[in-house]
Amino acid sequence: MDRFQHYIDGVFEDGAASFDSLDPATGAPWAVMPMASAGDVDRAVLAAHRAFTSGAWPAMTATARGKLLHRLADLVQAAAPRLAALETRDTGKIIRETSAQIAYVAEYYRYYAGLADKIEGAHLPIDKPDMEVWLRREPVGVVAAIVPWNSQLFLSAVKIGPALAAGCTLVVKASEDGPAPLLEFARLVDQAGFPPGVVNILTGGPEAGRALTTHPQVAHIAFTGGPDTARHIVRASAENLAKTSLELGGKSPFIVFDDADLDSAANAQVSGIFAATGQSCVAGSRLLVQASVKDAFLARLKAKAEGVAIGAPGDMATEVGPLCTLRQRDRIADLIARSLAAGARLVTGGVAPEGQGFYFPPTILDCSDAPDAPCLREEFFGPVLSVVTFDTEAEALAKANDTEFGLASGVFTQSLTRAHRMIRGIRAGIVWVNTYRAVSPIAPFGGHGLSGHGREGGLAAALDYTTVKTVWLRTSDDPIPDPFVMR
Repeated sequence: MDRFQHYIDGVFEDGAASFDSLDPATGAPWAVMPMASAGDVDRAVLAAHRAFTSGAWPAMTATARGKLLHRLADLVQAAAPRLAALETRDTGKIIRETSAQIAYVAEYYRYYAGLADKIEGAHLPIDKPDMEVWLRREPVGVVAAIVPWNSQLFLSAVKIGPALAAGCTLVVKASEDGPAPLLEFARLVDQAGFPPGVVNILTGGPEAGRALTTHPQVAHIAFTGGPDTARHIVRASAENLAKTSLELGGKSPFIVFDDADLDSAANAQVSGIFAATGQSCVAGSRLLVQASVKDAFLARLKAKAEGVAIGAPGDMATEVGPLCTLRQRDRIADLIARSLAAGARLVTGGVAPEGQGFYFPPTILDCSDAPDAPCLREEFFGPVLSVVTFDTEAEALAKANDTEFGLASGVFTQSLTRAHRMIRGIRAGIVWVNTYRAVSPIAPFGGHGLSGHGREGGLAAALDYTTVKTVWLRTSDDPIPDPFVMR
């Protein structure tokens, strides 16, 4: 089997223990992964702290940091086929998606490479004479980046890129469910020439997570994952008072009005929920369709869902691959069963196929007569769409906002005025109008509520890894008067 190593302080090494990683397409072990102990994490954080406080990295100009990021971007682009194959093998994500996504990841590093020497301070028109006051933006320190298995090279790039542009150092913890692409990415970091300790990459379970999030030298915790784990992280951050940015789950509304281009909306909905086997935080998992077009729209979706090519994730013809883990498949089956018991109607799918691998078919649940079905509240993280109807725009908005999450949303309508009203009224960090799942390094990404706080992407992300220092300079040559002399 293949073997992977941690990358700590510029050295590749085995972990305190190891574990087998399973191929989701077969359920069989295919690689041996290192498992970090609390001691491994401590060494990685201390290496990042040394690199932040002394040596080549803090002495480097912002422009020089940008050049290193440009080099890393070129290496990612060149290695994209290898990284894509590893992500497909270790997570079950289909090769046609990993190939396209990882090639685009290079653009995130290029964006932050260009931004590195454009993070500026400000001069303040202060209200006191003989004073010059300005603000400096400085890196916050050591960043703990905790990344899930799905889209991990993308979800790490939106942390590593802005953190390095700002001048921080990092310890990146890859999920133990499919860490191969990130551990392989460490080789590119090494080839790019970053000083030892600037980027450290390891994987491990709860012990490693606790050690990382409570470490006294960690200044910022950037996490992508679920709300339950985020609660543990926020509690753990009380130990070091680290700043947190949390990109969590979603139960995103996909709203289709009766004037929408139904064919275009159907294609977007299929992509929004069944692509990546539904394992996306922005999956459009709640379809809100106007009652007058429900039957016509559901007929389109059912035909498309049943025509999806399910198969081996490494086959370019495959459109839906396996789930990453067996426990995901079991949880999805349980949530569907509870939803059907609550009155939801199965339109298509719903039953895992027999045979090897962690497969689950595209599934549609009609919840028009089951407003309390758990599928409308809980995140599946799988290829399951829950459908409700609405009659009026006000009802659509109310149902869209009837969730504890607030990450993404989609609106399909030909009415420009209606689109603007929906944009204004939807409580979500992202609103896509007549499109879905579009991303760019230029555009911030994030949500609120149980979808977390903070933003990834754009200038906002880089600023999030800085702290502001206020400088006061007295310009008068006159001595400061004795404060205790009466005048």
